[in-house]
Amino acid sequence: MWRGPDAAHDSSFAIQSVTVNSERRSHRITYSSRVPKLWNETVDAHRTAVRDAIMRTTAELAVQHGPASVKMSQIAEKVGIARATLYKYFPDVDAILAAWHEHHVTDHLTQLTALRDQGGPPAEQLEAVLTAYAFIAFHRGRQDAEIAALVHRGEPIARAQQQLLSLFRDLLAEAAAAGALRDDITPDELANYCLHALTAAGDLPAEPAAVHRLVQITLAGMRRPSP
Repeated sequence: MWRGPDAAHDSSFAIQSVTVNSERRSHRITYSSRVPKLWNETVDAHRTAVRDAIMRTTAELAVQHGPASVKMSQIAEKVGIARATLYKYFPDVDAILAAWHEHHVTDHLTQLTALRDQGGPPAEQLEAVLTAYAFIAFHRGRQDAEIAALVHRGEPIARAQQQLLSLFRDLLAEAAAAGALRDDITPDELANYCLHALTAAGDLPAEPAAVHRLVQITLAGMRRPSP
């Protein structure tokens, strides 16, 4: 049997054979046929794209009409999929909105971690992370109250808050060790102080300067007291 120079390296070819009997001898004929591959990466990318479209569309509809008015059939039609397909991804509207919020929380934690990992003096890292979180809280405070009541709950949100507290605590400990912050209060206590103080950014007037002032006041309360 002759095979092309690349055939041995192309697993998309399936080698098949048949036996042809004649009066004198049997001939074994081997041939190759192209068999399409189903790449897991392509399937996963498609599913992720559909899931993202479902979450984004549901959030938009919830903002426009209120979460109680959004129907699964409405979401499926707007996304361009069958309702049966939609139910393979999510059981109901509440689950979609919860997943949408969890996705945003994960993105926020990734952003904050990236700021922490940029390097520099601990005090500067701390200020950058606290400022970014304050603006996250600022924009979250402008979220629809009905949607907020649905999504700001549950085990994933509690887990994300613990990750956030750990991030704050580690930065605070490093800044205190460098002499930039007071060391008479534990980093755990200061982390909780930061979390609750900066969450208040959600109630601030719609101006960035107010967020920056809140961050500076929060930092001032943690600096090492003058002798």
